[in-house]
Amino acid sequence: MKNDDFILRETQGIPYYSCQIFESLARFPHGFSTRHGGRSRIPGHEEGSFNLSDTAWDSPERVRENQRRFLSAIQLENASLITLDQVHSNRVHIVRDLKGPWQPVAGDALITRAEGIALAVKIGDCLPILIVDPVHAAVAAVHSGWRGTLSGILPQTIREMRKEFDSNPEELHVAIGPGIRSCCFEVGAEVVSEFDAEFPGACLAKPIETRPGKFLLDHSKALKIQLHLAGVTPENCYDLNACTCCNTRDFFSYRAEGIESGRMMAVIGISAR
Repeated sequence: MKNDDFILRETQGIPYYSCQIFESLARFPHGFSTRHGGRSRIPGHEEGSFNLSDTAWDSPERVRENQRRFLSAIQLENASLITLDQVHSNRVHIVRDLKGPWQPVAGDALITRAEGIALAVKIGDCLPILIVDPVHAAVAAVHSGWRGTLSGILPQTIREMRKEFDSNPEELHVAIGPGIRSCCFEVGAEVVSEFDAEFPGACLAKPIETRPGKFLLDHSKALKIQLHLAGVTPENCYDLNACTCCNTRDFFSYRAEGIESGRMMAVIGISAR
């Protein structure tokens, strides 16, 4: 996959995608995981799946070990992993200095300026977004499924960063990771109607000629429209443009694999000066 904004790195046997602009900013270790390099074993498959979330078929011990390996690979081994109970909402949580173990709360975005914290969102087919404010040393991790996009989770995150950290949207850098894309994201007419109402004139869906009443939705285009309206400059938006659904060799996809699918993660933190 050729994409000059991202590079596929491998550290300690763990492959992951890294945004090269984020790397150039120096203080923001991060990564978008793949399905490779772990200890998990999907039923009927060989061991080696890099599942990073609790599932019915995987053991908590293997999941925790996979998470530890990933944080170590992206140089966040000493950070506290912060996750969410993702509910396809527009709820944003601010993470300040931790006074004890983090208990996941319901929501779909995390923001922080604290060092020693690894913000994470889990990935199946929904789109993960990582945000860096290099001026105020703030970061965000966002989980945006189609319901979350319609509810405005991404612009809400930017508003919260502006409110809490005085972030200027024009100075933010935004990376969109792997998720289901317009080649595979089949939806019904009712979903198209909701997107048409939220994004008038954007023409985000194309009918599938062989499946009457079904459409292919360009979810990432909707996110880019929201970023533009929020004031983020197009030059500061980076998209891996990788589809999870039609590339299950490298990524997990619930749409393609069902309940035996694992979960990946997008993670970001802040290193000490």
